[in-house]
Amino acid sequence: MKQNFDLIVIGTGPGGASVASKCASAGWSVVIVDERDYGGTCPLRGCDPKKVLVGAAELIDHNKRMQGNGIHANSEIDWTELIKFKETFTQPVPESMEKSLADAGVTTFHGTAQFVSDKEIQINGQKLTGDKFVIATGATPMPLPIDGAEHLTTSDQFLDLKQLPKHIVFVGGGYISFEFAHIAARAGAEVHIVHRSAKPLKAFDQELVNKLMEKSKEIGIDIHLNAPVKSIEKKENGYTVNSDDASWDTDMVVHGAGRVPAIKKLKLDKGSIGSGKSGVTVNKFLQSTSNERVYAIGDVADTDGPPLTPVANIDASTVISNLLKGNQKEAVYKGIPSVTFTVPKLATVGMSAESAKGLDKEININYIDTSDWFTYSRTNETHAAVKIITDKNSDRILGAHILSDEADELINFFSMAIQLDLTTKQLKGINFAYPTTASDIGSLL
Repeated sequence: MKQNFDLIVIGTGPGGASVASKCASAGWSVVIVDERDYGGTCPLRGCDPKKVLVGAAELIDHNKRMQGNGIHANSEIDWTELIKFKETFTQPVPESMEKSLADAGVTTFHGTAQFVSDKEIQINGQKLTGDKFVIATGATPMPLPIDGAEHLTTSDQFLDLKQLPKHIVFVGGGYISFEFAHIAARAGAEVHIVHRSAKPLKAFDQELVNKLMEKSKEIGIDIHLNAPVKSIEKKENGYTVNSDDASWDTDMVVHGAGRVPAIKKLKLDKGSIGSGKSGVTVNKFLQSTSNERVYAIGDVADTDGPPLTPVANIDASTVISNLLKGNQKEAVYKGIPSVTFTVPKLATVGMSAESAKGLDKEININYIDTSDWFTYSRTNETHAAVKIITDKNSDRILGAHILSDEADELINFFSMAIQLDLTTKQLKGINFAYPTTASDIGSLL
């Protein structure tokens, strides 16, 4: 078998697969490798399967909110059936992805890739040489300094649970904990979120986070702040989670305390590839600063881009261009939105209010509780709010923060405005279908 390739891609998520396919289509000899099923985090154990479960939680919430207003039958989640439905989306992915890559002329490998020199990797004892490399291995749960950390259930494992435990403790107050907590609580579990500091969901507007916590508590989620977990003890019938001042007996403890670049197994030092806690050290072309053969994309690259699937796609497009045409393209992360898929959803794009206040600009911060607007009151949504930050002089949007059932779609309009440098006057001048969520935009501005 051929041992020398123009390009070796490590990781088969959407970003890595895109790079491999495009370069193979350009006539390059390409190999791709993954130690897990082909497809990556988002399609298999992240965004997509999570959104399926969120959809069920939304239906439960909508049903409950409308009781006595034309809706009378209560619905409930059958967890086993829901997971089977989720699997109809995830199970076809690995085979389909591998076939698609093979059809594009990419040589596929399964196994753990490790660098043995600046131009060579080893997979299952077999050595391959590459002229170029792209590292696209994504992220993995952050190691936690907790006694008994081996008892933690990962987000991957949670999404594959055949039965939902009656009692769950989520460690950490990030988006994974909040999203899964909202799903589990509406599926009938008793749920606790234990967070080490005073502010959960730090990447989001804290005024809206507080409103989301109100809703979370209303549906039965207990949130414990300033409670760093010190240990997890295995008991005969479950676990005990201990902080300094409290403890919780539970059936399952879920890791929701953040993720880190998945680079530990790669032996980057053997490949003369510099890295830090944020991933592979790269220049503006996403090329390793210490080994010019190597590029890195997505969660595994140390860039200003947030760890999101759209960023991985931006990085992939950037690297494809730089591989095929030479270094000339830089990744642009302007106006990338982020959403926490709780019920209601919490979305953000652009600058926070705190950051905007530090600018040498005259800014306007417009906060509106929209829960009594028709868009939300028609389904009795009680927690809905928007905060828009604008530059008074340029009339451009600096940041937008939204809490509502419609936040994931509505944030895209503000993302578009930031990316295209639209003024609020221009955005208000667009005619949207009515009555829709987008038709509220003029009033929000």
